[in-house]
Amino acid sequence: MKLHPVIWFRKAGIMTMALLKPFGFWGLGGLSFVDAGLFPIPPTMDLVLIGYVAADHSRLLLYCLVAALGSALGSLIPYYIGRAGGELFLLKRINRERYEHLRDRFERQEFFVIAIPAMIPPPFPLKLFEFAAGVFEMKPFPFAAAIFCGKLIRFLLFAIITVVYGPAIVHTVSREFHRHAGIVLAGVGTLLVLLGVYIAQALRRRGTQFPVEGDV
Repeated sequence: MKLHPVIWFRKAGIMTMALLKPFGFWGLGGLSFVDAGLFPIPPTMDLVLIGYVAADHSRLLLYCLVAALGSALGSLIPYYIGRAGGELFLLKRINRERYEHLRDRFERQEFFVIAIPAMIPPPFPLKLFEFAAGVFEMKPFPFAAAIFCGKLIRFLLFAIITVVYGPAIVHTVSREFHRHAGIVLAGVGTLLVLLGVYIAQALRRRGTQFPVEGDV
């Protein structure tokens, strides 16, 4: 009997988590790599991280750094798939107007276009942005750095909440987030975009020159 792709991915994620989770922070790095590059780890990578932090508060920073690094490396898989020739595939998923808008955003400020979505937990379609980064030929190192920074901020936030209030509150927040995902994503996305614009303007006032496509 042939499994539905969604069921297959879920089973693969459960098996991967069972295999790698016992290996401590190395296992966490492997799980975050698989989650970012191959298939999602159930229930979400954020909740997996919370489990590690709840079990050992003293390694909070280590867990967040390893998870962010694994995510950054794993995200290079959809990035390179997009770079190998994903323009037609991307146009099948979004209309031409949105495609042009996304390309313009990458040309203006590619780092924040990736870093800000990386801060937003699932079900936000981060892989669409990772794929687009490859299509629009963003350089690999700035791309991975943007994913790392965005995921690190997100993971640190969840980890600190876990330490201060306990893991139960994070599960509650996650459940409510999925229940009202559209409203929450719109609000969080707006706030993060405004934050990104503020940071970019602050850096420009200080005379910081942002890299543009073609710079060496």
